[in-house]
Amino acid sequence: MRKNHWAKALLLALLLPLAAHADEGMWLPLFVKRLNQADMQKKGLKLTAEEIYDINHASLKDAVVQLGGFCTGEFVSKQGLLLTNHHCGYDALQTHSTPQNNILQNGFFATTPQEEKTNPGLFVDILVRMEDVTSKVLEGVTPGTPEPERVAAVQKRQRELADAAKENGQYVAYVRDMFGGNEYYLFVYQRFGDVRLVGAPPEAVGKFGGDTDNWMWPRHTGDFSMFRVYADKNNKPTAQPQPDNVPYVPKKHLPVSLQGVSEGDFAMVFGFPGRTQRFLPAAGLQMTLDQTNPARIKLRDTRLKLWKEDMDQDATLRLKYASKYAGIANYWKYYIGQNEGMKRLKTVEAKQAEENSLMQWIAQDQNRAQQYGEALNAINQAYAGMRQYNLSTQYVNEAAFGTEIVTLAARMMPLYTALKNSPTDKAAISKAVADLKEPVAEYFKDYSAPTDKKVFAALIGLYMQDVPKDQQPDVFQTVQKQYGGSMQKYADYVFSNSFLTSEAKVNTFLANPTLAKLEADPGFKTYQSVYSNYVQNILPKLQGLQAGLGRANRLYVAALREKNSQKVYSPDANSTIRLSYGTVRPYKGRDAVAYDYKTTAQGILEKEDATNPEFVVPKKELELLKMKDYGRFADKQGNLPVAFITDNDITGGNSGSPVINGRGELIGIAFDGNWEAMTGDLAYDPELKRCINADIRYVLWCIEKLGGAKSLVDEMTIVNNGPNPGVGPATAASATDMSDVEKMKVKTEKGGKTKIKRKKDAAML
Repeated sequence: MRKNHWAKALLLALLLPLAAHADEGMWLPLFVKRLNQADMQKKGLKLTAEEIYDINHASLKDAVVQLGGFCTGEFVSKQGLLLTNHHCGYDALQTHSTPQNNILQNGFFATTPQEEKTNPGLFVDILVRMEDVTSKVLEGVTPGTPEPERVAAVQKRQRELADAAKENGQYVAYVRDMFGGNEYYLFVYQRFGDVRLVGAPPEAVGKFGGDTDNWMWPRHTGDFSMFRVYADKNNKPTAQPQPDNVPYVPKKHLPVSLQGVSEGDFAMVFGFPGRTQRFLPAAGLQMTLDQTNPARIKLRDTRLKLWKEDMDQDATLRLKYASKYAGIANYWKYYIGQNEGMKRLKTVEAKQAEENSLMQWIAQDQNRAQQYGEALNAINQAYAGMRQYNLSTQYVNEAAFGTEIVTLAARMMPLYTALKNSPTDKAAISKAVADLKEPVAEYFKDYSAPTDKKVFAALIGLYMQDVPKDQQPDVFQTVQKQYGGSMQKYADYVFSNSFLTSEAKVNTFLANPTLAKLEADPGFKTYQSVYSNYVQNILPKLQGLQAGLGRANRLYVAALREKNSQKVYSPDANSTIRLSYGTVRPYKGRDAVAYDYKTTAQGILEKEDATNPEFVVPKKELELLKMKDYGRFADKQGNLPVAFITDNDITGGNSGSPVINGRGELIGIAFDGNWEAMTGDLAYDPELKRCINADIRYVLWCIEKLGGAKSLVDEMTIVNNGPNPGVGPATAASATDMSDVEKMKVKTEKGGKTKIKRKKDAAML
């Protein structure tokens, strides 16, 4: 009977209703026809499901790539020209910058192939196909299968399916679980390892607004950069840049629309969202609110302040640390906003209410009680145990590995293992040394020992101060006994005696590595103490708790989907290709504050502040904007559009995703979310969630007018096909029948021109 009930529940999940809720959801393109097409077409989509996803013919999926495993990009020409965000290209821009030729600061556009810059290690993945392999992965698995056996069987089948799909290295493939391990999907990609930097605007344009405007609306940021994908003469991928490679000819590239957007227009975002946790139970949300985020905020805030002190004093150091600083600052502010949002929207309380309702539903049926009855109790017990060790985990990640010397020490582990376990195996030792050469050179290119020393003293000091004493590494006892508890004195000793603080010293060691010297190094000893303590004393306890949590989460999600059988859930984001759809839409941020759906260049002039690095406007741009030299990129009112918002569901990893209108044309590039909906990774808010996009007309203006690279725009397929299809019912009249003057009046009455004073101290937001 129990087995039959399980089979019935699985069948019910497979036969869920075919109508999906609008706006919320990062959907697998495989199921667009069954789950989304009808709703999307009601909102204004003019394409068929096959034009979005088709494994036999060119479709939109072929125009969208995953860039480097961390961002999204889209093809905009037949010669492999790729658009993404400025912050996605930030590291490449910084790598190719020098104090004498600072292309990060000054901007750069290659107008000839010879000027394009290679980026070894950077790649793009293009989807070949995806497949539901749930039945293959779970064949023979039942609710009675012991969890260790289930885990082993599932992992083995995931590997086998992925290995078979790779076809002897022709493709990159992996199997990802969805819905807490209730479903499994195979993804097969072509990987292109020759991706060359083509251009980007000056940093003051690509990062206009800095940390102050980050995660905020309204925005005036030209957040874009350009790359080109190269292939061999047969249009096949190569693992690394090759001299005889030629521009890749994509199966599909996006036409670029100059028509612009209106309120209510259909919008689709296609990309690779990183990770959401919308099935996270209340206990997990509470731990995030109480422990995880506060620790991350505190430690990142400390690191950022110390970095900035030194960056402000040294232009060379600022260039070295620019990319690292931007990456850490981005999610530092995100964690602040997420916690504020969770409190404001009462996210934990809402989840607790949902769980109470679920418990009542489970208790109403004996079979359900037998199948799901212990799930939530097991979840709560697991999180109660995890809370005891969660702080240690956060401090290892954010404090210990927030220092660069510890990170470099960790890179020495393969060599350490070879020296310790195979001291006579010269080949193994030589390989370990060779594998370190490139990472060491890359590491020291952007490193300052004095700065790292300050960070080490502060972060490791907080680690010693905040983590329970019985969970601390032995090195802290050394600090107490030999240095009077002063982490500053210990930092002085480490940085005066470790060879890990200098490229020359590291290379001297690598020329004749010995186990004794590595083990004696105080930087390496610090890492070893932290690492061994975590692996031996913390991790086993967490793994024990998480083992039971995996099964409980799987049952919890299955029960939730069965109870709410009229709702079609989209799986949590996990860096696999997804699409979301919605409309161009303003919003009311809070009492008496209403935001319009678009911004123009006028806002750049209003924010311009030559005394504030975050709001400096380059001289050439300032002149062009004051002259209103907008060319063909002006809107119907003669303004230069800069950004717009939609209610598309996105998250990290969607950076650089194309925003596509109902005809399949590129209208913008997604680059951020809004402050009021920072809980979006945990819970979607249909009223407040917004996707912030660079208007493609501003992007083209920056390339052609500001950058003087008209040839790159000419390479694209530019279209101007009339009004964007898909004006929603509520705004159809205003978009088609009202005059421009009347529309402006409506927006003014709705508060569209309300100004919000910028807060200078982002930490107070």
